[in-house]
Amino acid sequence: MIQLRQRLLVAIGASIIAFGAAAQAPAMHDHAGGGLFGAFARVKTQLNLNTSQQQQWDAAVAQSKAARDAARTSHEQVKATLQAELAKAEPDLAAVAAASDAAQQQNVEARKQARTAWLTLYNTFTADQKATARDAIKAGLDRMQAMHERMKARHAVPAS
Repeated sequence: MIQLRQRLLVAIGASIIAFGAAAQAPAMHDHAGGGLFGAFARVKTQLNLNTSQQQQWDAAVAQSKAARDAARTSHEQVKATLQAELAKAEPDLAAVAAASDAAQQQNVEARKQARTAWLTLYNTFTADQKATARDAIKAGLDRMQAMHERMKARHAVPAS
């Protein structure tokens, strides 16, 4: 009975961490490495940024990295809270959920600030720069769709 209870608590705790981490993951990948704004990074040289735009670029990258680092730190704090609670005879899972919710809210704000920095930069683009960015975003979406199709085909159940 005790092992079953411990397993249940571990499963609940893992679910809280998993859902918290999924909620904290940047939905648009608001960093220069991937996703929507990552498309900008792939064509940065083609964008021919002026000095002001380059400064905004650097600020957006820094803000995105700070948001990512903050998310990692808060995830570790939630994980530590969960581990501390699981060490107790009667863990307070509501405390873990509250810590996860607080971390998520902080991370949402940081991501929004980073996204605003990227959108502010985008708003300074000329028509040619916007066309370059649009084409890069479309190419990224096409790559993601192709990958999705490959994954779907790989996991498809053969017809009998």
